[in-house]
Amino acid sequence: MLTSIGIVIVILGVITLLLSPFFKAKLNASGKLDHTVLTKILDWFTTKRSVQFILIGLVVSVLTGMVFYAEPGTAYAVQYPWGTQKAVFHQGINTKMWGRLIPIQFEIPIKYVITNKDGGYGSQSEYAYVQKAKHWEFNDAVKGKIATSIVISINTTDEDQFLSVADRNKTEKNLVFSRITPNIDQAIKNTCKLMAAQDYISGQAADFDRYFQDQLENGMYVLEEYIEEEEAPEIIGDSNTVRTILKPNSGQSRQKRFVIKYKDGEPVRVNGNSLNSYGLTVVQAVVNEIDWESTFDKRLQLQKEEVAQTQLEKQQAERQFYRAQKEKANGEANKAAERARLETEQIQQTIEAETKAKVAEFNLVEEKKNYEVAIFKAKTKKTNADAQAYENSKLVSAGLTPQEKAEWEYKTTVGIAEQIKELALPEIYIEGGSGKSNNGGSLLESLIGAEMAKKMLNKK
Repeated sequence: MLTSIGIVIVILGVITLLLSPFFKAKLNASGKLDHTVLTKILDWFTTKRSVQFILIGLVVSVLTGMVFYAEPGTAYAVQYPWGTQKAVFHQGINTKMWGRLIPIQFEIPIKYVITNKDGGYGSQSEYAYVQKAKHWEFNDAVKGKIATSIVISINTTDEDQFLSVADRNKTEKNLVFSRITPNIDQAIKNTCKLMAAQDYISGQAADFDRYFQDQLENGMYVLEEYIEEEEAPEIIGDSNTVRTILKPNSGQSRQKRFVIKYKDGEPVRVNGNSLNSYGLTVVQAVVNEIDWESTFDKRLQLQKEEVAQTQLEKQQAERQFYRAQKEKANGEANKAAERARLETEQIQQTIEAETKAKVAEFNLVEEKKNYEVAIFKAKTKKTNADAQAYENSKLVSAGLTPQEKAEWEYKTTVGIAEQIKELALPEIYIEGGSGKSNNGGSLLESLIGAEMAKKMLNKK
């Protein structure tokens, strides 16, 4: 720019130096020298001033040809007129000695964008190479515009390689459109062959970016067609009739599928077809957006609606399932509660029955003991009565003193009188023999004594 300005200044100085006397002489001849603006301008451009302009122009041209200002973030290949060249990677003023400059950015942004309705690219940087996104076909015959964002970095450590790239490509623009862009297109094309559009939207977008960047940096994959194994024909029927159902031959209409060819565990690549061979490194290579064709968009919308309906039905089914599980759990809880209640009642009844049995058993033992005690008491009383009767009979037979006999007879008479009231003697009795007992008493006395003894025994 400064060189051009210097040249213009030199030309202006030469013109004023050579043509100023000629125009002045002509204007003097016409008599209009003092009445024109041109005359005033020519008077200002004296010979001295014209020489000064020439010198200033030469200085500006020389200085701008000798040095240049290197902008930050830009590498320069300087090619001198005598055939040598050098690389400049730092900013500031550097000498070029009227040589040629080939500036290349450290990092070159390249973008494929999907234009808006007006055909514009939106707001973009002046340092980026922006191109319109192209249509690409995936292996299921679905097409779409792929918007990508790529950043390519040049090699600033190897001066010879940088100068070789700059010398072969002449300009940064030529490097982008003749070297980088074809590699990008080839990488996108190969990557689209490796997957279907349905696979991309189903979660393989990251694989797409990985294949894309790997091919840009290390070389294009060698692809081979993937041949599916033929399915055996289906045989249906019984033992008498057998029918073979052949699969339709769709080989002509079926879209070809490709896979990466591998050798020794590494992908086979096309030789020399990589940005790495130019000393370029892929800093970023991502797919920003894909504008699918309208037919695929409609299919996607139908799939989304179907998925949404399926999810809704799944949620409803899950809700019904959990509701049934809840009812089942409630039923099991009620059954468990009822079972617990019945078991509690059963335990209570069992305990009550066992208690009654134990009580009855204890009562039986008690009654048995009481019976035995009663028998023992009865026997004791009888024995005591027999002993008393024996003692009384002995006393009577042995003879008592008149006083003891009178006292005994009194007590006996009183006791007999009390007992006779309650006796139920037979109204008729028959006396046999001599009418006396062995011990000399009458029969009536014997009956009264026996009845009184019985009565006394019962009272005891």
